[in-house]
Amino acid sequence: MKNLYHLAVILGALFVLVGVPVYASGYVQRKLKGTDAVSSPTQILEQPSGAYVVMMNPLLHTNKEHLEVWHSFFRGEEIDFLFEDISCVVADTDAAGLELAKSFQSRLPENQMKVRTEDVTLLLSKLEYGRYDVALLSKELYDVYRDSLTKHGKQAVVIEEDGI
Repeated sequence: MKNLYHLAVILGALFVLVGVPVYASGYVQRKLKGTDAVSSPTQILEQPSGAYVVMMNPLLHTNKEHLEVWHSFFRGEEIDFLFEDISCVVADTDAAGLELAKSFQSRLPENQMKVRTEDVTLLLSKLEYGRYDVALLSKELYDVYRDSLTKHGKQAVVIEEDGI
């Protein structure tokens, strides 16, 4: 009887420590509803206001038509479709740039645009050696590192937008 009591206490404690938080998180409810990709489409995030700089590496985009389509996309224009994947790097200290990158990512099919955050020094190094597809920065951060970015990213196509 004593062993049964201890087992009940242990199971009760496990339920309180693990079961209640998992149930409260909504995970169980979502799994019980059985939602899928068709019944819950991806929500497009609203683009934040502000000034942003998008730096594209033209060395990786040899097809001029694809480069123009990406330019249109990053200007906020509607585009038909893109068949290539792209990687977007954002400075880890740039919250506004990351918010805009996630907004762009939400407009594309799943996994077509990967967003990575990097330390600013590493970002400058990637720009210098052309190891990026797209670098996205808020105008404030761009102004802080303007000299380094223009020196390192001289081959980049820069799209500056106010309130994209």
